[in-house]
Amino acid sequence: MNTFFYLKSCSTCSRIIKDLNLPGDVIMHEIKSEQINEQQLSNLKDLAGSYEALFSKRAQLYKSEGLKDKNLTEDDFKNYILKHYTFLKRPVLVYNNQIFIGNSAKTVAAAKAIIQTNE
Repeated sequence: MNTFFYLKSCSTCSRIIKDLNLPGDVIMHEIKSEQINEQQLSNLKDLAGSYEALFSKRAQLYKSEGLKDKNLTEDDFKNYILKHYTFLKRPVLVYNNQIFIGNSAKTVAAAKAIIQTNE
């Protein structure tokens, strides 16, 4: 299922949504108003390879809770993402069973290329 996980209040997510010009079959999942569930996160992990790949080390809570000084396990990454939406690196696009995580120019360009070739 083609899904875009984003935060409505994030200007970077908004810019990427406009840039990608997402097709109508992409489900928009706003992670603050509809928290990601364990099954969705498990599916994302299967595509990404690890929970750590989905985890945002830029989240303010990461620093304020002192997590940067701890050795986190895969279970820790999973539980923190499920606990609070800000721990999910964003945006996350799942499109035709491929996953694009984060907002780097390279990631956005790759997502855009895949979308355009499937139009």
